[in-house]
Amino acid sequence: MNLLEVSGLHSGYGKIEILKGLKLNVPAGKIVSLIGSNGAGKTTFLMTISGIVRARKGTLVFEGKSIEKLPADQIVKLGITQVPEGRRIFQRLTVEENLDVGAYTRCDKEWQKDREELLSLFPILKTRLKGLAGNLSGGEQQMLAMARALMARPKLLLLDEPSLGLAPKMVETVFSFIRRINERGITILLVEQNAWKALELAHYGYVIESGKIHLEGAGYELLANPLVKSSYLGE
Repeated sequence: MNLLEVSGLHSGYGKIEILKGLKLNVPAGKIVSLIGSNGAGKTTFLMTISGIVRARKGTLVFEGKSIEKLPADQIVKLGITQVPEGRRIFQRLTVEENLDVGAYTRCDKEWQKDREELLSLFPILKTRLKGLAGNLSGGEQQMLAMARALMARPKLLLLDEPSLGLAPKMVETVFSFIRRINERGITILLVEQNAWKALELAHYGYVIESGKIHLEGAGYELLANPLVKSSYLGE
């Protein structure tokens, strides 16, 4: 079953059209990776799903409901959260306050319990709980950004370049956490410049070029594809 179905999607900024009829599906419970060169439309696509950039044409169907005309806060309430490129944590708030902000759309009384569970998943954050988020390392900030998004109890987690600017060892740690998040039953749509890691992790992958899907297939199939190897894996 597809959690998200995208068909004929067009969007962009001002007079510039970035997405030009994009079509893809995200099956429930899976990790789907989207790779492509800079400027291909990856971030614009995530922003359009989130409602930050408005769709001009086409459909975004989440759990059978059209969401392309909904405001961003309503999309979060339906179960879609995004970890943006560059993390964008609140530097002058504490780690604890950043986590609490992640639960701002929730009306239930379980959010504090969820915070404790997430601190168990990301134990380094527990040791930094009362400290300013701006004092965390890049890898720790990425963990905080993911934990903050998870505080909304998403069904679909959008990740935009989670390995950007991280040391190789921390990249491995972050991807390990992504796998563990998926094992908790959360569907993940991953945009990532590190094509090898993205496709190695993915159940299914797409290659975007000039705002359209150019190739698709299982992660291992795309890793073996000669065009992907030459264009994105440096082989």
